[in-house]
Amino acid sequence: MPEFSTNDMHAHEVPELDPQPRDAEGHGYVDFLASTELSVGLAVWPAGSIDRQQPHKEDEVYYVISGRGFIRVADEDRSLKPGSLVFIAAHVEHRFHDIEEDLRVLVFWAPPHQRR
Repeated sequence: MPEFSTNDMHAHEVPELDPQPRDAEGHGYVDFLASTELSVGLAVWPAGSIDRQQPHKEDEVYYVISGRGFIRVADEDRSLKPGSLVFIAAHVEHRFHDIEEDLRVLVFWAPPHQRR
């Protein structure tokens, strides 16, 4: 993932991004931007798939580009549709569920996401 100074511009056509590789259920993720304070990635969860993610060390903001489903954050559920925006604080349990239509989600991380 490229890092850049705050004075640089890096542009991407999000519809052209294809998170690879995908797991057995078709979930994929790709980091595509990073600075010293923030990173951005694209995640996909196919309809009917199971989200097995664990809490992260970073704060996250999810922005749903397309698809429908639900997210559980701690003990609260929220429906998701295109345009939904959800903040999740670091270390908080969360997962997508009851995914009705393939989800494409921008993920904003602060501090930058560190792959484990």
